[in-house]
Amino acid sequence: MPELTNEPATATPATPATHAPADAAGIAFIVDYLLTKRPDLDSIDPDLDLIESRVLDSLGFVNFLYALEEHTGREISLDQVSPEDFRTVNRIAKRFLHDVIDD
Repeated sequence: MPELTNEPATATPATPATHAPADAAGIAFIVDYLLTKRPDLDSIDPDLDLIESRVLDSLGFVNFLYALEEHTGREISLDQVSPEDFRTVNRIAKRFLHDVIDD
C-alpha cells in the first residue's frame, strides 16, 4: 500500500497521454485540495487509499464533493457514486475528470 511521504507526489495520468496536461492539472487540483485540509502532510501519493489512511473522512468527503463539483462545473449525484470512486487520487481523476477533459 502506498504511504504518506514528505516528498512531492508524482502523478500518473489517468487517461491517454493526449490528455496528460489536463490530467496533471486535475490531479494537482485534487492533491492541493486534500493537502489544504491536511496540513500535517507534505504530499499524497496518487495511489494512496484516501479512505483507509483517513485523508478523506465522511465530513471531508462532503466538502470535497462540493469542491469537485465546482472544479468540474457538474453536479455529482450521490446516487451515482460509491466510496470506491474516492479511494485514490487516480480513481477520482479517472472517474470525475476524464469527462471534463474530453469535453
